[in-house]
Amino acid sequence: MSEKVQVLVRLFETIINRSNDDPNNSYTAQLLSEGQEKCIAKLKEEALETVDAAENNDINQIIYESADLIYHLLVLWKKFEISPDQIYDELSSREGKTGIRK
Repeated sequence: MSEKVQVLVRLFETIINRSNDDPNNSYTAQLLSEGQEKCIAKLKEEALETVDAAENNDINQIIYESADLIYHLLVLWKKFEISPDQIYDELSSREGKTGIRK
């Protein structure tokens, strides 16, 4: 696995590690302590900001908002106790099954 892909692994591990921290000292712990509704709302917000950046053709903002979106998606996974492996398994099960054949 490339070093650049490893950053996602490290990010998810950091989210797990911070999930039990004091919410006054950790944004991740704060999000998780506020419940699934807050995690869902933040993911929606970041998705909309990413879409807005794309609609404005703002490449730098798309990159910035995409990073926020991925972080908040991983927080949501943690909130629902979903592991990245579960997502990878789902993606693997879809491999070769999508697309349009002519």
